[in-house]
Amino acid sequence: MKPARARILDAAAQLMGTIGLARATTKEIARAAGCSEAALYKYFSGKEELFLRVLEERLPRLGPLLAELAEGPFDASAGRSVEENLTEVVRQAALFYEATFPIGASLFAEPALLRRHAEGVHALGAGPLRPLRALAAYVRAEREAGRVRADADADAVASLLLGACLQRAFLKAFPDGEQVTPLEEFAPALVRTVLSGLAPDGPRP
Repeated sequence: MKPARARILDAAAQLMGTIGLARATTKEIARAAGCSEAALYKYFSGKEELFLRVLEERLPRLGPLLAELAEGPFDASAGRSVEENLTEVVRQAALFYEATFPIGASLFAEPALLRRHAEGVHALGAGPLRPLRALAAYVRAEREAGRVRADADADAVASLLLGACLQRAFLKAFPDGEQVTPLEEFAPALVRTVLSGLAPDGPRP
């Protein structure tokens, strides 16, 4: 049998993805994990921390990838271009938002619950702005390294890329979501389009 912490994360990911974050109580998660609610609190401070750990450990690796890029994306020995880095970011972001959309959607139907959740997440030093800020920081670093245009707006680039991924997740949540552009086409096309305005020798507006 898996350790209790792993079972709790598995149960939380399954329940949050099926009945939504609003209805996935710690009591229900503990029951699904085969442990007591008190045991759950031995590993997690509350549902907000459990939610964050699910994002980090059970869903596509957007956060770890952005952290990895921040450690040295322009090291020539890594052999990765800006286009390759951003395409992988878009791939992971699209998968991440696709997985998290059904988890968080229920919160928006209850403003008071959404506010409490946001306060809890922010108290843990997290929140939806973190990927945007991390990606913008990466683009700024590439700008300083001379691999993108000197006047590139890093915040706008991050918003364009991650915003498109979130919209794709929104569209996929609808019954006809299978009509959305396949990810293997979506990611490189989006990045190529954005990079057309970022190349160091690209045309100025």
